Amino acid sequence: MSQSLAAYLRDKANLVEQHLLPALEREEVPVQLYESMTYSLMAGGKRLRPILVLATLESLDVPIERGIPYAVALEMIHTYSLIHDDLPAMDDDDLRRGKPTNHKVFGEATAILAGDALLTRAFGSIAEAYLNHPEVKPENVLRMIAELGRRCGAAGMVGGQIADMEGEGRQLQLEELEYIHRHKTADLLMAALRGAAYLAEAPPHMLDALTRYGLCIGLAFQIQDDILDVEGDTALLGKTAGSDQSRQKATYPALIGMEASKAKLNQLIYEAKQALTAVGLGDSILAPLADFIIQRRH
Repeated sequence: MSQSLAAYLRDKANLVEQHLLPALEREEVPVQLYESMTYSLMAGGKRLRPILVLATLESLDVPIERGIPYAVALEMIHTYSLIHDDLPAMDDDDLRRGKPTNHKVFGEATAILAGDALLTRAFGSIAEAYLNHPEVKPENVLRMIAELGRRCGAAGMVGGQIADMEGEGRQLQLEELEYIHRHKTADLLMAALRGAAYLAEAPPHMLDALTRYGLCIGLAFQIQDDILDVEGDTALLGKTAGSDQSRQKATYPALIGMEASKAKLNQLIYEAKQALTAVGLGDSILAPLADFIIQRRH
């Protein structure tokens, strides 16, 4: 990863993190619940989903400040999903981002409620931030909220999670595995890109290209996760390496082999960049962000 991209990612992550705590409700929130929410929300991570919001606006020549509330909301939703994914009833993980998982610190009940609170706060914060916003049309806010609701709900991320759970311990077909990856991972990335496009009032052909880009990098992200679960290091990953294999989860390396998985990864990144080039965004920051998916080691 180039120094300039590393600096870009660091600067944008820092910008997002400055706005996370101020976006949370504090008054009348029980202390234990608030601490559980902030424990996971402020635990670091790549902040890729909010960065994609800001990078898309930048690529479309729109001030990134317009997207900060939406970016923050996406990080709340992503954090809620991680808290719930780690629970004993789901993936039963002990580590997340190098720290004990939320339920290990606060207990299962509080962890569940912290996830619930982050999800509901995300939608409330979007509505509050864009209510009477001078530069954002109300109909585009509604499009953004509807999009996010679908892509993180039963037809999106939640559907992908249950398909992932149901697939444990059995041999999946490639189409089933792609369904899991598309919905569990790619849908929220597409929500970041499409939400930013609504904020920028981008034309339909641009929205389609960004959607294609998001699908490709989302699938690539999960394939790289599968590869790192085999080849990665627990200290770098911030979670236990080899956990997919121990739970008998379907992965690309297990299904088609490591060499074919890496070839598929490279093909998806190529297709993501082609989608950008087709609409004149080939030289935008979104192109090296696609490369980052394949270069990351955690």
